[in-house]
Amino acid sequence: MRAEEIGQLALATARKEGASDAVVAISDVQETMVRFSNNQITTTNSLADISTFIFVMDGARRAGINVSEVDRRSIERATKDIVAEVKTSPMGEVYAPIPEGPFKYSPELIDQAQVPLTGKQLVDWVEEGVNAALEEGAKRVAGSLIARNTKYTLQTSGGAFGSITKPSLELSLRAFHSDLASGHGVSVSGNVKAFDPSSAGRQAGRLAKLAKDPVNCDADEYEAVLGPLVFADLVSQLGTMASAFYVDAGMSFLTDGIGRQVCSDKLDLYDDPTLPGTYGSLPFDMEGLPTKRKAIVEKGVLMTYLHNSTTAKRHGVDSTANAGLISPSAFNLVIGEGDGKLEEMIAGVEKGIYVTNDWYLRYQNWRTGDFSAIPRDAMFLIEDGELSHSIKEMRISDNVLRILAGIKQLTREREWVKWWEVDTPTLTPSALISRIRFTRSTM
Repeated sequence: MRAEEIGQLALATARKEGASDAVVAISDVQETMVRFSNNQITTTNSLADISTFIFVMDGARRAGINVSEVDRRSIERATKDIVAEVKTSPMGEVYAPIPEGPFKYSPELIDQAQVPLTGKQLVDWVEEGVNAALEEGAKRVAGSLIARNTKYTLQTSGGAFGSITKPSLELSLRAFHSDLASGHGVSVSGNVKAFDPSSAGRQAGRLAKLAKDPVNCDADEYEAVLGPLVFADLVSQLGTMASAFYVDAGMSFLTDGIGRQVCSDKLDLYDDPTLPGTYGSLPFDMEGLPTKRKAIVEKGVLMTYLHNSTTAKRHGVDSTANAGLISPSAFNLVIGEGDGKLEEMIAGVEKGIYVTNDWYLRYQNWRTGDFSAIPRDAMFLIEDGELSHSIKEMRISDNVLRILAGIKQLTREREWVKWWEVDTPTLTPSALISRIRFTRSTM
């Protein structure tokens, strides 16, 4: 069955069974992953997967189901089952119907060229990144390249219909000068033109060479320079916690924050799914509403939560077109550029730490923003404006809002970051932070 036929069948069945609202989203994913280690490609895996998500409402009751089979019988049976289930599920607090369409969507976001999934191009991209890292002084290089084209079709009981093919490229590359000296680089894009494996390789290789012979460092509070991978991880927490779902669940450190100064006035943060050619761009959300650019934080002030129709009605506002039928979420996070340069930031630090990457950001308290994270790959002690030593075995143990309130400067240069520690694509600068608490780690 074609995607449009699947959607029409599921919607008709849901109406017949008594659902008040329904959404059908079909994803047809074509993907190739290339893994490499010790400077060589080790494996190539291809994936072809079609799945259908059927979401139904019976007034304020809601339920959804994923269906891997796309034949008529399976779609009808799954739709009947989920409608029967929703009628016995707990009653929600608020009923907001699926928005009434039809809607018009940006042609720039619909007509996007696909990326290659086979052939010499994928090998060339991997070799480009690996060779760039080796030229900068790395001895070993490992990582993965994911090329993906997803045909995404959405139909709703409100009359919305949209169908796009969404391309994406994602390279994550780690370079090693020794077992304890490594650097990480990424390149992510929604098109071939903006994809830059060489830049990722050069960054990773350069940092790996600088990080050789790391030593221990005293636990303390330090002025800190955070590279794009680390700063993206921290600021993307704002994007996550700005979801009205987390706020309503009592799990967000941004609760009761609208209109308040929550960060340094040097921070602007936007969700912008309307940027053509970017990894997270989409013309419509899961309710079929056309997506739009919106300010989450401006000059440090929290401007909005991210809403679907249900959370918006609960808060007495309009949807921000960020559905997430259950949990609203950001598509593309964009941090405003600063006026500095990385080298000048480092030169202005008398004693501090330069962190280039972090893993395992975990909360001790979601509601307050207390967390810890492990700096990984290249990390340096800064003394008298210079990188004096490569250091190891440190942990960041602090609070998200405290760190972001301490932003002193951001760089003009920004890069897109997305990898397994940063789920939402984030356009981010490097940042100079007044104080960060570092403790000792043995990981």
